[in-house]
Amino acid sequence: MFSFFPIQGGIAVAKGFYCDGVSAGLKPNGEPDVAFIYSDSLCEVEAIFTQNKFCAAPILHYQEYDKNFKTNFVLINSKNANALTGDEGVANVKEILDEAKGKFPMIYNPIMSSTGVIGVQLPKTKIVESFLKFDLTKKDDAKAANAIMTTDRFSKTIAFEVVLEDKTSFKIGAMCKGAGMINPSLATMLCFIATDAEIPKSDMKDLLQNAAENTFNAISVDGDTSTNDTILLLSNGKSGAYNKEAFGFVLEKIMHKLATDIVRDGEGATKLVAFEVRGAKTSKEAQKVAKALSQSLLVKTALFGCDPNWGRIASTIGASGIECSPKTLEIYFDEVCVYQKGMIYFDGENEKKAAEVLKRESFRIICEIGKGTESYVAYGCDLGHEYVKINADYRS
Repeated sequence: MFSFFPIQGGIAVAKGFYCDGVSAGLKPNGEPDVAFIYSDSLCEVEAIFTQNKFCAAPILHYQEYDKNFKTNFVLINSKNANALTGDEGVANVKEILDEAKGKFPMIYNPIMSSTGVIGVQLPKTKIVESFLKFDLTKKDDAKAANAIMTTDRFSKTIAFEVVLEDKTSFKIGAMCKGAGMINPSLATMLCFIATDAEIPKSDMKDLLQNAAENTFNAISVDGDTSTNDTILLLSNGKSGAYNKEAFGFVLEKIMHKLATDIVRDGEGATKLVAFEVRGAKTSKEAQKVAKALSQSLLVKTALFGCDPNWGRIASTIGASGIECSPKTLEIYFDEVCVYQKGMIYFDGENEKKAAEVLKRESFRIICEIGKGTESYVAYGCDLGHEYVKINADYRS
């Protein structure tokens, strides 16, 4: 048995972790745009990266380290993805991190992460000069979370303390960013998780991947997979406490909250929608159709207009390639059934009820396939004029 409860502190809540965000002049408004995460003792580290074949330079640099390397420092910049920048991009990461090690000799095997415009070399001088503003004893999680934002409308942080049956405890804090280029394909954003739990290195990968399956792997804003997507888990073990079941449970809670915050913050989005698929023949088919629904442009635009166009939902299910039949299919907007096993329930009154559901900030679209027992929930949002406006002038 264990208990857990939310606490303040974000990414620096655990023992020995520090963070801050400063302005390097990358954002035109003078807001924080470079952040760091520092641990005063070495951390075990595990990561999940994008499935995009054109991985950004920071990911390529990370992959040059030995498999079981330890670290105590992460540097993050916004406004520039350092992706598709060739060998020079990787060399720039090394040069910047060498400068950081020179200024702060306690830094060991530093990691860099970037987000922003693709195809532009890093402004090295500005980033290095920002190190003069770094104070590795600070715990300003709000500034750190703001610094990594790009088109995000709000910062995304969360932290828990976990108390085990023997009364020992550990803490987990996290922050992430993401609002566009979000597709259910591994990480689909930047997410950093820090804990003082004493996790064996052998547990970290499985815990991270298991938690990602129904969280960051289940969200979509626009169906595009970024070059920089990263989930990074750091553990310095300073609490001396750990329980695999408890850690895995709370880790998934944290990642689920951050993942749905990303969808809620989707560029131009006005609503968070859970696409719950039930009764699929296999788990793979349940995932396939749920993700297809979360990515369908026709479904997304209908949601934006508060139009309960269940025909678009049925069409997407049929086009997904899974085993299905109109004779077993059921479609609900929350509690409102609009189609059931060949019968259409879409008279004036029911259509009005379904339209009212779509006006809510969050709701479920439930699809009972009627071919098996497997289920999956994917998360998506609507798509409207603001998304086009944001991405039409993203580089400005």
